[in-house]
Amino acid sequence: MSLAKNIEFLRRLPKLNGINGLTDFGRNRRPVRLSPLVETTKFGSNPGGIRMLSFVPGNLQQPPALVVVLHGCGQTAAGYDLGAGWSRLAKRYGFALLMPEQQTSNNANGCFNWFNPEDTARDSGEACSIRQMIARMVDDIGIDQHRIFVTGLSAGGAMTSVMLATYPEVFAAGAVIAGLPFGVASNVREALNGMFQSPSRPAGELGDLVRGASNHKGPWPKLSVWHGSADRTVNPANANEIVKQWLDVHGLPSTPMSEGTVDGYPRQIWWNADGETIVESYTITDMAHGTPLGTAENDERYGAQGAFLIEAGISSSYHIANFFGLTEWIRQPKVASAAEVKQAVKTVPVISPAPPSVPDLAKVLWPLTTLNRRPEPARGPRRRAIDVGAVITRALTAAGLMK
Repeated sequence: MSLAKNIEFLRRLPKLNGINGLTDFGRNRRPVRLSPLVETTKFGSNPGGIRMLSFVPGNLQQPPALVVVLHGCGQTAAGYDLGAGWSRLAKRYGFALLMPEQQTSNNANGCFNWFNPEDTARDSGEACSIRQMIARMVDDIGIDQHRIFVTGLSAGGAMTSVMLATYPEVFAAGAVIAGLPFGVASNVREALNGMFQSPSRPAGELGDLVRGASNHKGPWPKLSVWHGSADRTVNPANANEIVKQWLDVHGLPSTPMSEGTVDGYPRQIWWNADGETIVESYTITDMAHGTPLGTAENDERYGAQGAFLIEAGISSSYHIANFFGLTEWIRQPKVASAAEVKQAVKTVPVISPAPPSVPDLAKVLWPLTTLNRRPEPARGPRRRAIDVGAVITRALTAAGLMK
């Protein structure tokens, strides 16, 4: 489509119910077989009309923690769970999982309506529905109200910003992947401008948007920000704006207090007077739009590659769970009681000789399960020219304004 036709198309846009990023992914909203997620239908008035799906492992941490995970456009809760590996993490580390799911009746491409004023205000629309789901989980499972977290990708990342701003007293921390700051868009034009241009705003102005979203005066949630430097769907400058917004809310300086690398990628850190990390930012160099995947602790892998789920050599889900303070606990085998030990002694009075040495099967079989990574092909020269018409066409398609 030509540049002139794109401009004419913009002029004739009808009123839309949301910005629909990543339209191609909308074709993949198929049910995921054998998903551990279970749907709950009664959790409140549900003004946003979205679905509640959750997973509670058999052996929860005490006190129980909850992670709310918001999928991207075109994805389902089960599909994003499979790709990002959150239920596997929840099972390993013993925390509950809540995965709200958008319905196509609300948004044709399955995106959370992150910019609609009626869905992004406290006690209204989709934000209120998610809050009601959390309340149901707290009541049903006894979730520790100081251990509730939220994360999301793309439109789900932008909705994560919404939840942290509108309900800051609910969340201990959040993580935004390829998302946008809170309050930068309230209509189609502003949403497109934020996605593709991400104009710089004063830190105080961004912070005021958060402070004005509720009557909360602090303490404020901690934040982890992730973005690919080659993202052409949501401008990487949005990561800087998100960080700027929350540094102002926390009253922290703009200059990082520490800089280093994690799994080869730059990480910036800001901490408070007690030395606790409050804001962190990961830049995944040369990565496009999506959630970065890779190996985690002990070479464990969480998630699987797919559309906007990108093998990058770093497991964002694991590192986010670690930032939330959830990875220090691992379920332990049952310890025999004193009575059980006494009974065992009575029934086995003679100690058997030590059995012959048996090879450690884990060590024997481990090489068979290790992934053999292929070397990455050499990168070709970067394109020098930009096709403006094609860029705008991509922008409109990613925003769900074209098919």
